[in-house]
Amino acid sequence: MFSPFERLIAFRYLRARKQEGFVSVIAGFSFFGIMLGVATLIIVMSVMNGFRQELFTRILGLNGHMNVYVAGSSINDYKALQTKVEKAKGIQSAVPVIEGQGLLNVGGVSSGVLVRGMTSHDFMIKEVFLDGIVSGDVMDFVGTKIAIGNKMAEKFNLFLGDEVVILAPKGKASPFGTIPRSQRFKVGIIFDVGMYEYNSGFVFMPLETARKFYRLPLGSASYLEVVTKDINDLNYIKHNLNKELEAGISVYDWRDANSSFVNALEVERNVMFLILTLIIIIAAFNIISSMIMLVKDKSSDIGIMRTIGASRRSMLKIFILTGASIGISGTIVGAILGTAFALNIETIRQWLEGLTGTELFSAEIYFLSQLPAVVNWNEVTSIILMAVVLSVLATLYPAWRAARMNPVEALTYE
Repeated sequence: MFSPFERLIAFRYLRARKQEGFVSVIAGFSFFGIMLGVATLIIVMSVMNGFRQELFTRILGLNGHMNVYVAGSSINDYKALQTKVEKAKGIQSAVPVIEGQGLLNVGGVSSGVLVRGMTSHDFMIKEVFLDGIVSGDVMDFVGTKIAIGNKMAEKFNLFLGDEVVILAPKGKASPFGTIPRSQRFKVGIIFDVGMYEYNSGFVFMPLETARKFYRLPLGSASYLEVVTKDINDLNYIKHNLNKELEAGISVYDWRDANSSFVNALEVERNVMFLILTLIIIIAAFNIISSMIMLVKDKSSDIGIMRTIGASRRSMLKIFILTGASIGISGTIVGAILGTAFALNIETIRQWLEGLTGTELFSAEIYFLSQLPAVVNWNEVTSIILMAVVLSVLATLYPAWRAARMNPVEALTYE
């Protein structure tokens, strides 16, 4: 594609002499601009992918893919509905859940919590809980023993075996008015599922204990938590399930429950991509500037080469190769730097926090206890191709000007 002569001249122009120092400075800025743009774009997109995957994995690990419920009331006979749902096409399991608000009180200090009741078996099969148990045994999830998050345990200074009081929102009627209904529970499990919201505000208790606490009829549940065989077929499974269920029974999936959150992540991801792409575009404009100055500075060289037989096509290729080399080398270095940073971002974060003595990634704000990053190689390839194409496009106008230069005019004042 490029002759040895064209490569020789192009790479000689990349090694600027003293009198061409300003041109080399602009070329250097172009190199670093593209390098930083590509690296930053890869790092940010990897972190965004990591957030998305980590949050969705934890949300789906802590909750079902879909929930089946009766609008405005609890499910009176969950076993009959459970059997019907599990027979539907694409359904792996459907488990009963009792959910309600509560006020947790320890030593006069109170905090609102979300109480979730499920059977011991259903609690034990959730890998997120099994892998996240900090203290206690999963077999202790029985009777009046409850599971709380490590952040809640830290807040109230709770340990295994400690007693807590939970008040139900609906009290008991008496001649003196409504008396709050409360019950004592023992801490049986302390967990860390990696999501601050669950670690600080959720209380899990056995299903039968939750039913008695909220005074629900025997065999009732708040909703059925449904897990599908293939989450990619969620729309199809949900549509079929809606057709098979009776009127008054509704289905909503995890996307409905977290729609604003999912949309916010997607919008933020797209906006960040567009903003950071501007860095690469600005660096491409620097390539145009440096190449135009190089063409002007090398006008006599161009005139001499044209006089001794070099074609316009050769001039075009020389300056395209010169400018593209800056962009392509910056892209390669940026891609290596960005990928290496993204793959080791948690280690780098911990090192920076230790060095500065500050908290760079707060679990209370970002919902996760670790900074996640997932490198999508297809996305990295797209970023590299985009940077290379912009770099080559930036050389076309200066190279075209060099090719159109008249050798007579170029040598007039030489």
